[in-house]
Amino acid sequence: MLNELAQLHALCFPHKPWAASDFADLKKSGCDIIASEHGFIVWRVVADQAEIITIGVHPDARQTGIASAMLVLAESDAKTRGANKMFLEVAENNRPARAMYEKNGYTQIGVRPKYYDGVDAILMEKNI
Repeated sequence: MLNELAQLHALCFPHKPWAASDFADLKKSGCDIIASEHGFIVWRVVADQAEIITIGVHPDARQTGIASAMLVLAESDAKTRGANKMFLEVAENNRPARAMYEKNGYTQIGVRPKYYDGVDAILMEKNI
């Protein structure tokens, strides 16, 4: 499964693909993963907060609601485990992802300058 996940990640993020071992390390560190043939989400819960590590949808399946559905599942799991906020960061120039997060109730709370190879990261949160 982790090899397939790495292959899907490479399709979603060809400029910085992760290896199966990266996903294995995330699992060992306490992260949770939901994956299908068209998308994946990785998140973790620490105390009363949760963080989305990464989310990806196959380029041919974008704009179909997969990312929003995975967000709902991750938020529900995090809430069940005691989290009351979900955090994430997204590249400032990733307008489709930012729009999807905003549509799902996330609001900007800060900026990390030049976090993604010179591109600012927008920090977002949602009460869950």
